[in-house]
Amino acid sequence: MSVGKIYTCTSNGALRLTPVEQNDASSSTTAVLPTRLRDWKLSHDGSTFAYGGDEVELSVWSIDGAFTAPASSASSTAEPRKRKRSEQLLPGEIWRAKNVANDNLDLRVPVHNTSLTYLHSTSSTSHHLVAGTQSGNVRRYDTRAARRPVADWKGMAKIGGVRNVHQGTTDNELFVSDCGCNLFAVDLRVGKIVYGYKGLAGAVASMTTHGPFLASAAQDRFVRLHSTHPPPEEANDRQENKGEVLEKTYVKVVPTIVVSDGIMDYANTHTASDAEDDADDDVWDAMENAEESDEDTRSRSKRARSAS
Repeated sequence: MSVGKIYTCTSNGALRLTPVEQNDASSSTTAVLPTRLRDWKLSHDGSTFAYGGDEVELSVWSIDGAFTAPASSASSTAEPRKRKRSEQLLPGEIWRAKNVANDNLDLRVPVHNTSLTYLHSTSSTSHHLVAGTQSGNVRRYDTRAARRPVADWKGMAKIGGVRNVHQGTTDNELFVSDCGCNLFAVDLRVGKIVYGYKGLAGAVASMTTHGPFLASAAQDRFVRLHSTHPPPEEANDRQENKGEVLEKTYVKVVPTIVVSDGIMDYANTHTASDAEDDADDDVWDAMENAEESDEDTRSRSKRARSAS
């Protein structure tokens, strides 16, 4: 979702743009992407989007170019097995990844992208992305540097493949979940797991960051709020602080997605906390005053009896 716009994309490659202000379905615009998609993400500034899937390489498109390109050009990629793959970019396509080198037996490595995320970037001409694969690898891409990944960290997923990847709350931080019950933070400088979260009984299907917190939705029907800590200042240093599960809420159905509105009202939260602390202080002060009053009363009674 972008400001005033809602984007939807199906696994069959049907991309739709609907203006929020207009309720008429005829006002929406459609585009055709390749099929067998596993994930689709909008960039931070809303100018591009990226996708990946089964035998679908990671690809970055321009929003304007995607919805102005002829539908016939994009639909020609709907069945890539029926023709020889072309290295030429499609209308609206900015960049497309290239498969990694063949394995030790000189066999082609299958393309199974399961999740992707945009990373923070200071350049408007390049994009930094991370993709997770069914084989359990996490790959980092720089569209300006090369088509192949600039880093390929193998075996990051402990159970099954990578289920979800999400950019961290700070630089060099990435959150990764697998098909088991594992959710952990990764240092993007070296591809090292710095800490993991305990107490999960289901695979994390979705996660999002909100200020310094991480929210996750898992298949055990719990939505959790986690604390986060940035990676150490120096790569490969020991991580002193580790994230924990702060709160969890049980829902009646299996949650599939969790999103954040991006609004963090620290002022109200701080004020409410201060109000509770002040109320507690008032209670303790009243108790102390009551004890002092009792002591004063007893002292006056003793003096009165002595005088009599």
